[in-house]
Amino acid sequence: MARSYRFTHAITRRPCAAIVEGLRAVDTGAPDLATFQQHHADYVTALKSTGALVTELSEMEDFPDSVFVEDAALCLPELAIAMRPGAPSRSGEAARMRPVLEGFYGEVATIKGPGTIEGGDILVTEREILVGRSARTDAEGIAEMSEIVTPFGYTVREVHTPPGVLHFKTDCSLLDEETILATNRLAASGCFDGYRVIETAEGEEACANAIRFNNLVLFPAGFPKTLEKLLASGYEVQRIGNSEAAKLDGGMSCLSLRFSPNT
Repeated sequence: MARSYRFTHAITRRPCAAIVEGLRAVDTGAPDLATFQQHHADYVTALKSTGALVTELSEMEDFPDSVFVEDAALCLPELAIAMRPGAPSRSGEAARMRPVLEGFYGEVATIKGPGTIEGGDILVTEREILVGRSARTDAEGIAEMSEIVTPFGYTVREVHTPPGVLHFKTDCSLLDEETILATNRLAASGCFDGYRVIETAEGEEACANAIRFNNLVLFPAGFPKTLEKLLASGYEVQRIGNSEAAKLDGGMSCLSLRFSPNT
């Protein structure tokens, strides 16, 4: 079983009313809560449709960005790791996620710092873990995470997130054991040499953040040219509305933690 995209479990958190105060690089307007809630419900339904068990956590009004649970942790088969977010307003989210993870894992590690690292900068493939340096993830955070996972046989490779891009996975996602969906600006860096790369269509860079979850590729609605590429490559694609998450620089991967714990 491909451990990088075949999962038995997922964790999500419902968007809170305070999400209108969420972080954003460019202010394109506050997200509409009702629309966000509907998109999120559609997302959870898609995860469940694959047979996975989805844990839906309640809203956390004291953390406006807490719907984006991926940044709080890294979940591998052997262990989970509570991250150390680089955004000060999100620094408490990992601690709140830790007891949830302890319900699934016998071992939960913690990034203690001083470095920072967020799950949105981590792409796990079958052969390695790629971690992008960004405004939220620094060299010290990557080094500490590498020390934790190396004893379990993982290889960590540090790469660089393009300038002006929030997270490494803003510009890429895993489609299968050998294939990455990526923007041209990221693919051109050479960080995916040795992989098959499907590039997003020109003008559709915002759809690079998708997720492969069991048989499905969960893909943001509204990007027809890239969708055509994925369908032509034989992927089963489920389109999900993402207009409101996108106002907060969020995408498909940000909204869940996906895993198959060995313990």
